Amino acid sequence: MSPVFRRESEYIFKIFSNEEERMHIHVLCGRLEAKFWLEPQVELAKNSGIPEHKLNEIERILEKYADSFKEQFRQHIGKRVND
Repeated sequence: MSPVFRRESEYIFKIFSNEEERMHIHVLCGRLEAKFWLEPQVELAKNSGIPEHKLNEIERILEKYADSFKEQFRQHIGKRVND
């Protein structure tokens, strides 16, 4: 299960279960996607087509809600067992 952490503007913020343990979040923008690390700081990990100006906007949103995203990530990781 991939919970949606937040919807803002045209972006959907979520994680995918049973992926790596380093805190990160996937951002969907239509059919495009980017992955950002949440620790040790917000940083682009991978981009699959999202334009630079949108990545900058996404990064500002991630910085604003970083603590909330980290807590939601911890809660989700704690609940997943073979999901």
